[in-house]
Amino acid sequence: MSPWFWCLLLVLLLTRWAEVQTQTQNQVVFLLGTFQNVSFSQNETVQATVSGIPAAVAYVTLQFHTQHRSATLSFTRVPGASLSAADTGLLSPLAPGQTSLSLFLTTPDSGSVAGTGVTLPYTNADPVPGACNVVFNLAMDPNLYLHYNLYETTIRFAPASVGYARGATPPACDVSTETGVRRRLLYDVYQYYLPARDLSEETLFSSLQAVAAAEGLRENAILVMTLSWENDTVAMVSSVPGQGVIYSVVVRDPELNTSASYVPVHTYACSFDSTLDGCINLGKISTKVFFTVTGLAGFFVCFFGHRFFKCELFCMGFGFAAFFFFVLITRTTTLEYDLRLSLTAVIGVVGGAMLVTSWWRFGSVMACVVVVGLILGFFLASTIFFTPFGDLEVFQRSELAFWVTYCCLVLAVPLLLVRWPREGNITTCGVVGGYSVVLAVNAYMSTTLSYITLNVLKRFLNNDFNTAFTDVPFHDIGKLPPASRTIYFVGFHIVKILL
Repeated sequence: MSPWFWCLLLVLLLTRWAEVQTQTQNQVVFLLGTFQNVSFSQNETVQATVSGIPAAVAYVTLQFHTQHRSATLSFTRVPGASLSAADTGLLSPLAPGQTSLSLFLTTPDSGSVAGTGVTLPYTNADPVPGACNVVFNLAMDPNLYLHYNLYETTIRFAPASVGYARGATPPACDVSTETGVRRRLLYDVYQYYLPARDLSEETLFSSLQAVAAAEGLRENAILVMTLSWENDTVAMVSSVPGQGVIYSVVVRDPELNTSASYVPVHTYACSFDSTLDGCINLGKISTKVFFTVTGLAGFFVCFFGHRFFKCELFCMGFGFAAFFFFVLITRTTTLEYDLRLSLTAVIGVVGGAMLVTSWWRFGSVMACVVVVGLILGFFLASTIFFTPFGDLEVFQRSELAFWVTYCCLVLAVPLLLVRWPREGNITTCGVVGGYSVVLAVNAYMSTTLSYITLNVLKRFLNNDFNTAFTDVPFHDIGKLPPASRTIYFVGFHIVKILL
């Protein structure tokens, strides 16, 4: 034969060998229940293989997580039935005798992607997450779909079905009759907080490993709510920009005492890709300037407000007018945030000047008592609703019940201050002045106490915020900013001495 024939045959063999080697290098073996770190580039496809699956396992979920880049998980090398997200997963029912499974990972984004994944096995007694999906793209969808804004985070998911054996006919998803077996399933919604302002990939991945399965969620996460077949498969919680949170859902079958976990999702309620106000540079300059000035004024009011009465009146009038104007302009206009904040500062100055002028021109004690009392009442009412009292179902479901109760608490304080105006004014200086410093600190680092009033402001500005679960991560007293602790402690000691 011609030497050219042998050369061509050798080239073909070498090409085929290179393809086989490439596929071998791009194959990752997953062990059931064990996390595996995987990295790949835009033009690379990684085959995720699971082998040695026991006969008792009826279905397997494979979940893959990145910090903020999208990854595509599919059943075939060329994506067909697939999902692209930072937290993605697929559920694969197993056929009789099947002991292995292959799925494929790619990325639609440019650049390389690094993430971590795990395969979780379930038996025929365990519920099947997302098996009754009629809304999302996948036939069986164990994923949580998360959307957030400044006020709230919404998690949606597909209903589950009861478990069934390999090769068996899936049970009906109908819940319109009393015989519908899916009626007995319950959905526990969990949240798990990452350390405050910790945006590291290592912390996220280690936390996901702690709550990937149902057992880890029950041990480490916070149970937010429990849904049944009568509820929509939707959960709403309060957003905390810059705070990493992992959400997941555990579907339970109380009759068989079994459970299964949906694919956890995470959010920081901010964008890693935004160059203006992203997670890396959270907080606008205008916000920092506004609250820094407010904090300095609050520091002065906390220590010296009652002695320099006109200065105190200006600050109280500023806060009173600024708050209501910001709510009004946000509800009624679509102006940019920086412009709204600037106009708020201007109106605040006008409000402070008017209160000082009222005192100087008319000497009206009642006008000052009303304004000061309303501010203190606002803070005290917000504090009460920041406790578990505010999570009562009646306040979650009824806006009328919330605002009537809230307004009654606010208005009760000025009535008390009419009887004790001096003591009430000194108390307001200590409380409001100290809290202004907390808000200033919050512009630079995370503080839980800022959400005492922020949750109420969100409810003012967002019509649907009443349905949001408003829990926030509570730092222990040792982690609170020292400046905040000092102002509060010294401020209240001054109140005690003066009284």
